[in-house]
Amino acid sequence: MFDMGFAEMLVIGIVALLVIGPERLPAVAKKAGSYIARIRRFVANVKSDVEREFRTDELQQMLRQQQDELKSLKDIVNETRHDVDLESLQRSIKEPEKDDSKKDESVQQNVSLTEK
Repeated sequence: MFDMGFAEMLVIGIVALLVIGPERLPAVAKKAGSYIARIRRFVANVKSDVEREFRTDELQQMLRQQQDELKSLKDIVNETRHDVDLESLQRSIKEPEKDDSKKDESVQQNVSLTEK
C-alpha cells in the first residue's frame, strides 16, 4: 500500500515513542493496525467491485455481439427461405415421380395393346 522501507518505519516508531510515550504506544499501535486493516479490506472490496463491473460490461458487450450475429444469421435464413419456397420445391420433386408412374402405366397399356 505505502512504499515504506525499514528506515522510514524506524523513524516513525521513534517519533511515536517520544510523542505518545511507552505506556500508550502498544494501544495506539493496535488501533492503528486495526484502521490499516479496515482500509485494506475496503480497498480490496472496491477493487473487486470495479473488476466485477468491468467483467460484467465485457460480458454484456460479448452478448450484444452474439445477438447481432444471431440476428444476421436469422435474416439470412429468412431470405433464403423466401428465395427458395420449400413447398414448391417439394411439389416439383413429387410431380416427376407421379409423371413417371403415369408413363409406366401408359407404356404397359401400349405393350398390352401391341400384344393383342
